[in-house]
Amino acid sequence: MQFFSQENQKNINLKRSCLIGGIKDSFLNQSITLMGWVNVRRDLGTVVFIELRDRTGKIQVVCDLSKQKHKLVKNIRKEFVLAVTGKLVNREKETINTKKVNGNLELVCEDLHILSESKTLAFDYEDDSVGEALRLEYRYLDLRSSKLQNFLELRHKLTHITRNHLSEKDFLEIETPILYKSTPEGARDYLVPSRVHNGKFYALPQSPQTLKQLLMIGNFDKYFQIARCFRDEDLRADRQPEFSQIDIEMSFVDEKDIYNLSHKLLETIWKKIKNVNSIDFISMSYLDAMNRFGCDKPDLRIPWEIKDLSNNVKGSEFKVFSSILEKNGVVKALAVPLLGKSGRSFLDKLTDRVKALGGGGLIWIKSDSGKLSSPMAKFFTEDKLQNIFLQAGGTKDGLVLIVAEAFNKACAVLSDLRLHLAEKEKAIDTSVDKFVWIKDFPLFENSKQDGKLVSCHHPFTAPCIEDIPNLLSGKFDYKNILSRSYDVVCNGYELASGSVRIHQSEVQKAIFSNLGFSDKEITDRFGFFVEALNYGTPPHAGIAFGVERLVMILAGTSSIRDVVAFPKTAQATELMSDSPGVVANKQLQDLGIKI
Repeated sequence: MQFFSQENQKNINLKRSCLIGGIKDSFLNQSITLMGWVNVRRDLGTVVFIELRDRTGKIQVVCDLSKQKHKLVKNIRKEFVLAVTGKLVNREKETINTKKVNGNLELVCEDLHILSESKTLAFDYEDDSVGEALRLEYRYLDLRSSKLQNFLELRHKLTHITRNHLSEKDFLEIETPILYKSTPEGARDYLVPSRVHNGKFYALPQSPQTLKQLLMIGNFDKYFQIARCFRDEDLRADRQPEFSQIDIEMSFVDEKDIYNLSHKLLETIWKKIKNVNSIDFISMSYLDAMNRFGCDKPDLRIPWEIKDLSNNVKGSEFKVFSSILEKNGVVKALAVPLLGKSGRSFLDKLTDRVKALGGGGLIWIKSDSGKLSSPMAKFFTEDKLQNIFLQAGGTKDGLVLIVAEAFNKACAVLSDLRLHLAEKEKAIDTSVDKFVWIKDFPLFENSKQDGKLVSCHHPFTAPCIEDIPNLLSGKFDYKNILSRSYDVVCNGYELASGSVRIHQSEVQKAIFSNLGFSDKEITDRFGFFVEALNYGTPPHAGIAFGVERLVMILAGTSSIRDVVAFPKTAQATELMSDSPGVVANKQLQDLGIKI
């Protein structure tokens, strides 16, 4: 194997004996060749110690400067890339480092070549205090950190385990196109203009939704892929514009089959990566999750639940409550232990937080050694105030936070406070992972942007069977129709989402019609798919697990950027290559685009 040796400007023939982490006992007292980066260099007079590093481990190299051929060692600095040939020996007993792999061994250098030099690093990649912007600008250096090396190796393990597990269950891994047709799936598409077909565009898939359903129509029965997906949406700590998902679809199955498959897959992953023998799953309806936790992605490691006080305070003279209840709003509360002695400044900050979320304000009751106080105390008798406090789940020296809002706003506000205070008070049990299935989602909802009817999940989700006749007739209250969709939530993150699919063309057309699509729009945008449903479509269902979110939870990190090799920022930019960038006018002209 030929390499260019930088110190003498010539080619050398060398072959690496093994990775540093793969050094075998049989190599002891043998001459071997190792290659890697200079991790640490220590000078002790005529002897230089170099800690050589590769992806799999580290080893100490001993260089005797009294030997003429080792003179070039004086020029070596951190992050130089070396090829070192030498005799592998045991360290002296007093120098053994039992905390390190290979800490009992060292390589006595016989020959050394500098394969590549390094400039002074822009930052210490093992220093966690370095700002994220600088890390992302020099991502190739950041990737050398032990943290990112471990996270990305874990990601590989996850996909490897998944492929093996699903292959053993008779699934076929089938790739679907990246250049495809725009279909509505809840976010904006990334569009790719066609040079050949002027004025027409491909869309990068938000998911392979219609494609995997077409595979079921094509008689592939069990499909999966590690699919790349693209969504032009506002980013958060757990979102990227491009991401991967474990995409799964099965024929002749229902929800229970998907649940069983998902349980076994997750248990296999958790066993092989975290050595957890079993996982407990609970399930709850979407409405139950909203009522008890304020969101459809509850973190069940937090031992606090939201309570509805609407009936308890009905008829009170307290206008904050009565005016909301008259408008069909709700009064909800969250009890937080051991915060009953909180001062006014703390409570004012919570009130400001509520208002920043769009809430009208915050009412509180606190217990200081059992004595209650509240800004609404004058509107209730002492016994009634005590009753409200207890109904909310209040405890001695505890705090009860109350909001009076429309249902969705009350849920959103208290969900935020629940997570915020749990993090602040260290009330999250980080020693466990808590899984929950959320099901019985509404089929439709009103768009927050324009109030139009939209699919809660996507328009290919099957409605509950008993609702199909009403959908076909067009006579229904959309708020009362439930879907056959389901989510897997772990530690407050949506790990997976899926549904039973529509497999009858008339039902699919009815869904599109109820969403406001004209016959022409249905034909233009979905005609190929609706037509395919007419050729013997099996009942089918599927689910997709977010790879990055799985790795985040398994790795114990809170940012998706930690588990992506080259991530985008919250502004969807890639700082290392300065992407997105300007393109040449000639490229735009070829595509018929003017800016």
